Amino acid sequence: MHPRRQKRLIAVVLVISLLASAIGAMLYALQQNIDLFYTPSQLVDGLGKDKIKPQVGQRLRIGGMVVNGSVTRDPDSLKVSFDLVDTGPIVRVTYEGILPDLFREGQGIVAQGVLIDATTIAASEVLAKHDEEYMPPEVAEALKGIKHVPPSQQGAANATSTEGRY
Repeated sequence: MHPRRQKRLIAVVLVISLLASAIGAMLYALQQNIDLFYTPSQLVDGLGKDKIKPQVGQRLRIGGMVVNGSVTRDPDSLKVSFDLVDTGPIVRVTYEGILPDLFREGQGIVAQGVLIDATTIAASEVLAKHDEEYMPPEVAEALKGIKHVPPSQQGAANATSTEGRY
């Protein structure tokens, strides 16, 4: 092999190895910022066909409906805890801070935080849906089987369901 071709080959190999190491370093750095999305059923039962469960201490996002009557507030601080449900198991979420104005029982929310144990999450952020129509795509997909009646329509739904009884 000519010395000129050998120098070119070394230069190409060096560039490719530097590029590969830079991509590897970026992926390693981004790994800390990846938050996987779960529903309460996926969190408890596992995700995918292999039923892979998140590890304690893992950062994640969870979406579901706030269970009616489950919101408890600490009178001396901003600590709040509530239950989330989708179609199956219930997961407890604890949060310290001011909840969004649209947060209420029976409302769909997404919480971001750390898994404390198999059914408890310490949330660092709680997001409530903006209106009755919009929901993040992954939450909408996960909650397809749940029928949620918006509070503004609950009176109408109760009235229509009891009309035929009298």
